[in-house]
Amino acid sequence: MSATTASPADPATTPAVPRAVRVARNGVAVVFTLNGLAVATWFSRVPAAREALELSAGRLGLLLLAMSAGALVAMPTAGLVTQRLGTARSVRLATLVVALGLAWAGLAAGLTGSAIAVAVGLFAFGYGSGSCDVAMNVEGAAVERRLGRTIMPRFHAAWSLGSVTGAGLGAGAARLDVPVGAHLAVIAALVLAGTLYGAKLFLSAAETGVGTATQAGSASRRGALLAVWREPRTLLIGLLVLVMAFTEGSANDWLAVAFVDGHDLSEAAGAAVFGVFVAGMTLGRTAGTIALDRWGRVRVLVATILLAAGGATLAILAGSGPVAIVGVALWGIGASLGFPVGMSAAADEEEKAAVRVSVVAVIGYTAFLAGPPLLGMLGDRVGILHALLVVPLLLVPALALVPVMRPPHPADTGPTGQGHGPSGDQT
Repeated sequence: MSATTASPADPATTPAVPRAVRVARNGVAVVFTLNGLAVATWFSRVPAAREALELSAGRLGLLLLAMSAGALVAMPTAGLVTQRLGTARSVRLATLVVALGLAWAGLAAGLTGSAIAVAVGLFAFGYGSGSCDVAMNVEGAAVERRLGRTIMPRFHAAWSLGSVTGAGLGAGAARLDVPVGAHLAVIAALVLAGTLYGAKLFLSAAETGVGTATQAGSASRRGALLAVWREPRTLLIGLLVLVMAFTEGSANDWLAVAFVDGHDLSEAAGAAVFGVFVAGMTLGRTAGTIALDRWGRVRVLVATILLAAGGATLAILAGSGPVAIVGVALWGIGASLGFPVGMSAAADEEEKAAVRVSVVAVIGYTAFLAGPPLLGMLGDRVGILHALLVVPLLLVPALALVPVMRPPHPADTGPTGQGHGPSGDQT
């Protein structure tokens, strides 16, 4: 399509969005929200779990590794599974595993005091979450293309909104001394029930072509997955997503603990600070769609990465509590767009969207695998708060990777097919 085609913002030329796409958009938002609620529920109760298990920072980092390991085991084949089963069925099965893992981890921490038992639950939780992550991002990218405008960050904003809710409930539960096991089991049941409903609203397999693979097609897709691992653009997108996942994940894993230990806050206040971070993430992802459509992926990502680096530095080094909390908010806003924009960039071409999203997710989630134990071991030496200075030190050189986020074929790639796609970037 010619680049002179009318803008998608022109109401006279924009086709009406089919009702099925609007319904699917709502279903994707529900699934993202509940996945965020589940993840934040666990992270908000990490200080309580640490106390129940009597773990040092280093041993806690190794425990958190179990969740990331589960996700990384799932993700190499999650794209192929999604192609085979379809996004809706994949999300349902994955969330069942998420719910069982979350409930198991909470009950094990509260009743057995066994770190090994908790690790089993966290591995299952991570496996289900990693599988769900790929499937819901593939569905989100399909909806984004059919809407003809940037919306992926808003799905991730819904995830962050779920995280805010989870953090708030976690802070309240900690303040009221609600047992970890009871808290996590109730949330697990709610997440499962809500996700089963949300997945019913997804686009059909006939509309997306996902979930209609034959046995021969599956073999072909396995070859396509291996070929994608040799694509320089896909690998560089994955590397940038890795840095942004580390920027986000380090806060998820350690922010509450860091402020409890480093700024002498209570456990409930530490959970509330984590809530400030995810509130910043939610704000950045909600407003970010407008910025991305107006200024493009590259300029917006450069600005947000610099904001994340500055905010993290302020949160760690500020001598004043209120100033540190402002830094946490800026950290959240700055970290908000890297992951969702990376998922959109990986899915720029629908034919290979599932396998490319899977590859980028595997690379990105390496941060969740390596980050907790590395920061935990460093925290044993310098304190977990100052160990988080690794975040801004990684963000600055990552700026060199941002140009890879441009669509590969701007003349015909993206939701609008008009030379600027959802990113607004020109080449």
